[in-house]
Amino acid sequence: MAQDWALHFTMRPCRFRPPVKYHVSTSDSPNALAFDKYSAPRVLAARATRRFHVMAKPAGSACNLDCTYCFYLSKRELPGGPGAGHMSDEVLERFVKDYIESVTGDEVVFSWQGGEPTLLGLGFFEKVVALQKKHAKPGQRIENDLQTNGTLLDEDWARFLKEHRFLVGLSIDGPREIHDHYRITKHAEPTFDRVFAAAKMLRKHGVRFNTLTCVHRYNASRPLDVYRFLRREIGSTCIQFIPIVEPRDFETVAPQRWDPARLPVVGSPEAHPDHPNSIVTPWSVDPDEYGYFLSKVWDEWQARDVGKVLVNLCETLVAQHMGLPSQVCVHSDVCGKGVALEHNGDVYSCDHYVYPEYRLGNIRQQSLGDMVFSPRQVKFGYAKSETLPAYCRQCPFLSDCWGECPKNRLLRTPDGEPGLNFLCSGLKRFFSHAVPTARRMAVRLRANATPA
Repeated sequence: MAQDWALHFTMRPCRFRPPVKYHVSTSDSPNALAFDKYSAPRVLAARATRRFHVMAKPAGSACNLDCTYCFYLSKRELPGGPGAGHMSDEVLERFVKDYIESVTGDEVVFSWQGGEPTLLGLGFFEKVVALQKKHAKPGQRIENDLQTNGTLLDEDWARFLKEHRFLVGLSIDGPREIHDHYRITKHAEPTFDRVFAAAKMLRKHGVRFNTLTCVHRYNASRPLDVYRFLRREIGSTCIQFIPIVEPRDFETVAPQRWDPARLPVVGSPEAHPDHPNSIVTPWSVDPDEYGYFLSKVWDEWQARDVGKVLVNLCETLVAQHMGLPSQVCVHSDVCGKGVALEHNGDVYSCDHYVYPEYRLGNIRQQSLGDMVFSPRQVKFGYAKSETLPAYCRQCPFLSDCWGECPKNRLLRTPDGEPGLNFLCSGLKRFFSHAVPTARRMAVRLRANATPA
């Protein structure tokens, strides 16, 4: 069992990609170039293999649903933001060509998200595939991911996705009564039946798909109902969980632009979503319930599904204790190598940082590689660990957590230092529960991987 399960780390059929880090070579030679670590990636990029990832949003924030917790619907009205619109043929070809040219590794992965990318229709993605073939480099593999709510998929879509080897991410939050609580149409109609039918159709056509499940205030107390539904009824063998954490002013205020003095202290009533003066929206997950959710999922995965099902936050914990890189960006010490591309060609530091303050440029004027490896973006990536408060640096789970996602650092530590993650108490609960087993699993897996 352990040997079979270990294969997932190398095969990664769900493309849980270890975040690519910035590496700086040093030399004692008197002829060595002098530069700081923020400038080094740009200086060294021409001599090294360049890898990074772009999440493209060709329909911008447009969507046929009106999910209560969606952080992206408001981008069309954000002052100084990308606005509304669809990606033009000019921007599309510029993106495809420049992305392929800028990545010098052996794989280029196009991730199409939104909003809802299928609103653009099959014709748009037929152009995508044709342009990728036109600009492909010899020996370089091109892959496509499509994140979708599934409600617009039909038989033609399924055949196309299968033919062109798209990996589909299907958004579903659990059984009917859970899924339909927040994931509704513009007319407040439920969506469960259409999403469930989409999963069934993808399986029928042999289309590879993951499930993406948001963990929020309504489903965090029902981890086994959610996990067993995904496993048994959807048939998902690759499960991704994402916590919903949204500050009340997320529609207009960018992360790290909050007033530190107004951030609540961890453990205070305002650090929970059910308080009238909470720092987060009412639908955000409670940190303690998030820890409970992950712990229960971990136990179920351990008991029944190791070697059969990949769960992103379980997989990465074991991988990290094997000495491998984090399989998810939120638990890596450095980020910044995954940028967001909007419909108009604007490029942002991350899809959770689509605000004017984090706009890097536009692909019609600048190369993606130049923007990703710019000192500004490199500094953004290093800030994930460099700005951690002392409370985090002294935590026994630092190397498991690395402060989770910076966008969620909405609290102050017990001694008042800002920059603590909203989920801190829940993550500590999960790591306290899971790390001892993860360590034992890592020892066994390393032993099985050692040549005789």
